Amino acid sequence: MRLATYSPRAVERTAGAFGGGGKASMQRTIAEKISCTGIGLHSGEPVQLTLHPARADSGVVFVRTDLSQPVDVPAIHTAVTSTRLATTLGRADATVGTVEHLLAAIVGLGIDNVRVEVDGPEIPVMDGSAASFVFLIRAAGVFVQEVPRRSLRIGRPFEVRDGDRAIRVEPATGLSVSYSVDFAHPAIGRQQIRELAIDGDVFEQEICRARTFGFLREVEVLWRNGLARGGNLDNTVVMDDYRVLNRDGLRWPDEFVRHKVLDLLGDLALLGMPVEGHIVVERGGHALHQRFVHALLDHPDHWKIETLLSQTRRPARVRRSTGVRATA
Repeated sequence: MRLATYSPRAVERTAGAFGGGGKASMQRTIAEKISCTGIGLHSGEPVQLTLHPARADSGVVFVRTDLSQPVDVPAIHTAVTSTRLATTLGRADATVGTVEHLLAAIVGLGIDNVRVEVDGPEIPVMDGSAASFVFLIRAAGVFVQEVPRRSLRIGRPFEVRDGDRAIRVEPATGLSVSYSVDFAHPAIGRQQIRELAIDGDVFEQEICRARTFGFLREVEVLWRNGLARGGNLDNTVVMDDYRVLNRDGLRWPDEFVRHKVLDLLGDLALLGMPVEGHIVVERGGHALHQRFVHALLDHPDHWKIETLLSQTRRPARVRRSTGVRATA
């Protein structure tokens, strides 16, 4: 694989997703190879993950290196094979599961092109959030490529509904997210984040550490069916019928809705480019996220592809609903 020649001036060790000014934003890859090891959430087996720099316009590509012949699986919406419990991508007989947290870190930090080698059918769960992947990308550094980024700019509102669940996108500058969840559980209840403007700093400070969560009664069913074998209190927020069971509790009182925003960003990565618009989600999940991605791309009269301009960084802020309930 050929890459542009690196130069010290092109490497940004602490770059966010947006720069300043109104010039074209350039595509980015990581500056050097970096690896980590963890366990698969469902298999419970050790997994090694290695991120490689990739040439401009190549996008994010997963590679199953444990097969007799390595198989490339592109991170695009047409490669989705399952949205049960997580987002799974596949090509031929090769699949890569639980891709959303890594994809969220990649797009959250403004990376466009990267080759992701994994020696098993799942991305390692790490601590159940995207924080470890953010650390990897920050450690590798960012290489700015000499090709402009493109964005999918929303021109007209578009909505997908499924009963009381919905996703709507409206025209806006940059990407902002409003997300609501509603669970009949005393540790969650109704939680909302409103108009969160997403850039690299906001993603790292407010979203990336939010962990996946589940209910003990559901986890026990998954275990009996051979799933979630790698799930434990170190990588999942687990609740019984009344409270959070993790000894250290929650990282935020509204960690649940923050994790849903994280999942959304990872699933939106399968659009293949940044989206510019305000996305409003009511009771979302992987299946609805992917239904929205497919439907939006099937309606090109609601968007157009443009060169993405650099934008002045916006201060991190989270507008929360007063309806958030803290854990016991």
